[in-house]
Order: sequence, then structure tokens, then C-alpha cells
Amino acid sequence: MVRHVKLIALILGLAGCGGSAPQDYAGSEPIVSTQSIPAAMRGVEAKKLFGAKAAASQQSSVPFGSYSKGCVAGGVQLPETGPTWQAMRLSRNRNWGHPEAIDFIKKLSAKAAQQPGWAGLYVGDISQPRGGPMLTGHRSHQMGLDIDIWMLPPKRLNLTRAERESLSSISLRRANGAYTNDNWTRQHHEVIKAAAEDPRTARIFVFPGAKVRMCKEETGDRSYLRKIRPWYGHHYHFHVRLSCPRGAKNCQNQTPPPAGDGCADAQQWVNNILNPPPPDPDAPPPKPRRELTMADLPNQCVSVLTSE
Repeated sequence: MVRHVKLIALILGLAGCGGSAPQDYAGSEPIVSTQSIPAAMRGVEAKKLFGAKAAASQQSSVPFGSYSKGCVAGGVQLPETGPTWQAMRLSRNRNWGHPEAIDFIKKLSAKAAQQPGWAGLYVGDISQPRGGPMLTGHRSHQMGLDIDIWMLPPKRLNLTRAERESLSSISLRRANGAYTNDNWTRQHHEVIKAAAEDPRTARIFVFPGAKVRMCKEETGDRSYLRKIRPWYGHHYHFHVRLSCPRGAKNCQNQTPPPAGDGCADAQQWVNNILNPPPPDPDAPPPKPRRELTMADLPNQCVSVLTSE
């Protein structure tokens, strides 16, 4: 019970992929010695350095670090429009990722286009051209292996740039995420299921009510449900996290989900939304968030930044 109380205290303030991201590994000490960082980069917030890069590095495609402390060399840009997808919010320049992420989007969108009423997918943030911390929003999405997929079923794939800036997704939650609302369809279930069944997927973050509903309605193979994890805020989009590509030895995977389908855990999240447990008086206050500098990131991220 105490564990759940502390968990709720930690996450109730989170929204979407912004603010904080699901923790991916325990390391919090600087990864790079300051001596190896160019003087002009020392002490500068890493998000300002990575946010200033308009294009990928001219390097082989490799992710470095972890989902919340990393970067990506040789990022690939998702084309703004494809036969079964459109990249949204183009002004952010976050439609870049590792080649595996780009391939994943193309394959998943083709499957989504087979669903009644879906022309494919509207794709939200992936990563910046060279990954790394973002100027605004996400704490993850740093290695080009995180993908936000809008919950809005695309009716057409010829949106203008202006329309992609103004159009909004739809929320699928009710009762602060304890339940789905009338926007939820079986097609949402099938698209999220297809994303989870891709062997490259490590996990999917979605609001608790959606996970519980999928648990109740799944009548076939339930193994994919293990990858679908409840997380507050993910009701306008679901967040796909891919595993580190084979051979990427300097990429750190998130700890695997616990064994089982995770449905009981998701139900507990719902129970805690409906009947919040009392605050834990012994819970330590949250630590102030510190902006990352290059000293917090893998050494390879210096070369990713300085590469042409």
C-alpha cells in the first residue's frame, strides 16, 4: 500500500510525455568528464545545444545513452507525408529518429490504414534531428526510439502545414483516466495491439483506463498486453518505446516490464484514481529538477553535436 501511495504522489502531477518521463534506468551521475567537452559547451543546457541543430549528423545511425539521457547519430527524417501517415507539428522539427523508428512508423501506419475509418496515422513527436534533450516538453525521446501516435483517426492525409499546426488530437479518457470515453473504438484497440506486437517494441504508454479496457476485451493471445503500461497523460496519444537496436552496445534499454499481462496493476491505478489513497506523511519531497548539460550525456553525444 505504501508503495502505491508513493507512486501516486510522484505521478499525479505529470501530463503526457512532457514534464517527466517514465524512468528508464537508475544512473544519474555525469557520464562524461568535463575535460572532454569543448569549452563552449561546458555548463550550457544540453537542450539549447541540441535544439539548435536543424539536421541530423553525417554519421552512421546509432543511438547513445538512454531514453532520457542520450542522443542519436545519423538520424533519419520521417517524410512529412507518406501513403499511410502524416507527420504533425512540423514547426517543432521533431520528425527525426533512428531508422528502426522510421520503419516502425511506416509498417504500423500501413496496418492502421486497414482499420475501418482510418487512413493511416497522424504521427506526433519522435526526436530532434540529433536527439538529446528537447527545448520544451519531453524528458525522454532522446535516442530517436520514442514515438507519439495521435489518437485521432486520420480521415485524410493531405493536410497542409498550417492544418498540421492547428489541428488537435482527441482525448479518449473519462474520469481523469479511469475509463475510456465515447471516442474510444475497437480500432484504437487494434492499432495499439499491432504496435505492441511488433517485436521491436519495448513498451507502450497509455492512460490506465485504456489498458484496463483492453484487458477486459481481449479474447485472444494476451501476451502483448505486458508491453502496454499505464501512464498518466497519455490520452491524446499513445507513446511507443522501441528497444535498442541489435548491436547498439552504447544504448541502454529500459528495465523489462514485470512478468504477466499487467492487468491487475493497471486496475490498481484505476482504483487509486477513483479512490485516492491518503498521502504518505513519510514520503520525501520531490527533488528539484535540474536541466541536463553535456556532462550528463554519453561522451559520444559531443561528437554527434559537432559532426557536420
